[in-house]
Amino acid sequence: MAEETIFSKIVRREIPADIVYQDELVTAFRDINPRAPTHILIIPNTLIPTVNDVTAEHEAALGRLFTVARKIAAEQGIAENGYRLIVNCNQHGGQEVYHIHMHLVGGHALGPMLSV
Repeated sequence: MAEETIFSKIVRREIPADIVYQDELVTAFRDINPRAPTHILIIPNTLIPTVNDVTAEHEAALGRLFTVARKIAAEQGIAENGYRLIVNCNQHGGQEVYHIHMHLVGGHALGPMLSV
C-alpha cells in the first residue's frame, strides 16, 4: 500500500488548502508555491503514487483531471490565451509529492517547456 501524503489530508480537508474544486474523483487546489499567476494542482482523490502505478481502474479519475483542468482554466480566465498541464513522474521527472498530480499553470506566456 502507498504511503499517506499531504495531498491525501487535503482531500479529506484535514489540513487547510485553497480548494477550488472537489468531487467524488478529484480535488483541485492552489499551489502554495505558485510558478505562474494561476498555478493549481489537480489530484485524484485516490492515492496513486506515480504514473508508473496507474492501472485501468484509474482511468475515470485520471480522465476527470483533464475535464476539471478545462473547467478551471475557463473559470480562471486563462483558457483563451492558453495554459500548460504538467505531470511529473519520479525523481528525474521532478516529482516531489508521491501522489499523482497535474499542475495547471498559466496567466502569462510560459516560454519553452524545458531549458537544457
